[in-house]
Amino acid sequence: MFPNGWPGRGLLLLRVVVVVILIHDGVAALIGVPQRESIALQVIAAIAGVFLLVGLWTPIAGVVIALSETWITLAGTDHPRGTILMATVGIALAILGPGALSLDARLFGRKRLDI
Repeated sequence: MFPNGWPGRGLLLLRVVVVVILIHDGVAALIGVPQRESIALQVIAAIAGVFLLVGLWTPIAGVVIALSETWITLAGTDHPRGTILMATVGIALAILGPGALSLDARLFGRKRLDI
């Protein structure tokens, strides 16, 4: 599904907010802010967030985000509520799809067949 109108804008807003948080955490991990989480997992989540931002391979990116955030939570973190929230939103975006304002919609969207 590639919802258009207000539902599509809502999915875009959700994708943008998640990506901002994931990229912030990934950059903070790379600059060396002291934390308990694995740097590699934060960077993987941030890269998946970039795919999520442009709406390319959204279901796969959502699952990667959910898995990496779940792994961060299970490995031990100072803020488990945030990682659980990001994992849940990743699963929700994988299920709901990217919306009409995405590359997935342009590449794999509804096709019109003229017969």
